[in-house]
Amino acid sequence: MTHSLTDRTLALAALFQAAQLVQHVARRGHAADSDVETCINSLFQIDAASTEAIYNGSRGLTSGLRTLSARLGSGGTPEELEVTRYVVALLHLERKLARHATMRDTLRIGIERIRNQLNYFPSTHANIIAALGELYQATISTLQPRVMVQGEPTFLADKARASQIRALLLAGIRAAVLWRQLGGSRWQLFLGRRRILESAQHLLHS
Repeated sequence: MTHSLTDRTLALAALFQAAQLVQHVARRGHAADSDVETCINSLFQIDAASTEAIYNGSRGLTSGLRTLSARLGSGGTPEELEVTRYVVALLHLERKLARHATMRDTLRIGIERIRNQLNYFPSTHANIIAALGELYQATISTLQPRVMVQGEPTFLADKARASQIRALLLAGIRAAVLWRQLGGSRWQLFLGRRRILESAQHLLHS
């Protein structure tokens, strides 16, 4: 797998997309099906040959690329800043996960087990989402500090939506892991912001 700026931009866009989808489910009760599918499918691309293969090209990350481009700019509404907060929290949890080999093994085994269910259900079926949500709850959710999702109490209390939020957070962790594997770092987000922004805009218009 290549470690180009384009690869890192796609991984970061996937992270922002997952974070924004978490916000949409928590605050609106729903999220774009195609965007959700892109994020959930990425969890099962364990041995993909390229970053584009994980996300089926850049088209499925259009929403994430737009969000990334907006957030790399200055300012932002409280709602936009909330997405950034989720991204930062997931990047922090990825660093915690990197120090837990047993948890990484549990995640890998769990993902492979759930992937077998794709023989019977599509990736966004309620059974798959519930299983992914349970896997997140048993692993990443035990790390501190936990991602504190804000939203409408009715939506947050709904079992199906709660599972979808956890599944999307797991997809966000997958993107954060990929970002690190491709050479991404905190310093790149600060010092290389302009290059990432240019890469994201190029992908959006290509």
